[in-house]
Amino acid sequence: MIDPGQKIWSNGAIARATGQHTMGVGFVASGKPRVVDMKALKVACQTCSLYELCLPLGLENKDLDELDRIVKRQRPLQRGNYLFHVGDPFKSVYAIRTGSVKTYTCNDEGDEQVTGFHLPGELVGLDAITSGRHPCAARALETTSLCEIPFSRLEELSSHIPGLQRQLLRLMSREILEEQNMMVWLGKKTAEQRLALLLLRIARNQHERHFSPYEFNLSMSRTDIGNYLGLAVETISRLFSRFQQDGILTVERKHVVIQDMDRLRQIAHPDDCPLDTGKVLC
Repeated sequence: MIDPGQKIWSNGAIARATGQHTMGVGFVASGKPRVVDMKALKVACQTCSLYELCLPLGLENKDLDELDRIVKRQRPLQRGNYLFHVGDPFKSVYAIRTGSVKTYTCNDEGDEQVTGFHLPGELVGLDAITSGRHPCAARALETTSLCEIPFSRLEELSSHIPGLQRQLLRLMSREILEEQNMMVWLGKKTAEQRLALLLLRIARNQHERHFSPYEFNLSMSRTDIGNYLGLAVETISRLFSRFQQDGILTVERKHVVIQDMDRLRQIAHPDDCPLDTGKVLC
């Protein structure tokens, strides 16, 4: 996990916060890439910059110590490597520290259906609790560091740590809510609303980790974005071009800079999102 004084960019590189403008995701202010010291990542949950977004939210220090003892810090997954496959036995949930993961299923013809993009501070694998097997596959979109939390041990801890039990229920509730929201996206939102909502979700994740919500790299391909949002890849490219022409954002390959957050929010929530400068999401 991460020293709270450090910034983590989406390709896994770490830059210490200096207050200077960075030239791009994955580079420090000087523009030179930094090498990740994996030993620096292996610190207790209570000193991790993601702890408020992940399982330990609201837990006391003694409870965090117990939780930290069962957490396994794996070697980073490289881009394209699998965390688990469809049908694998469910043993653990995984907290993303750096990087990102996509989950997907395949139809009878072998075509992928992307079911989610998982960002730092989020958990992967909760949907396997009911059946005991993973209903989807999870693959790293970039170099990704994770914490593995054995579920059997987590259940034991939650039986005598009330705060942990509440947090598990909160996380499961959030996953249900996100699935409901996704159904609304696909059923009622226009193409430009869907893309705007996805960009705002990534911006919110940046904001929650105390990074700028206005500038980030997209680790997912436009094909995966289109698959997830139920849109053709040509539509995704056309929307990015339109947003750029309208001065809402600039895009250089996968690097996105949001120039007008209010207009992006208006597109995503045209009926119930009043202008409020400085607000990332409604």
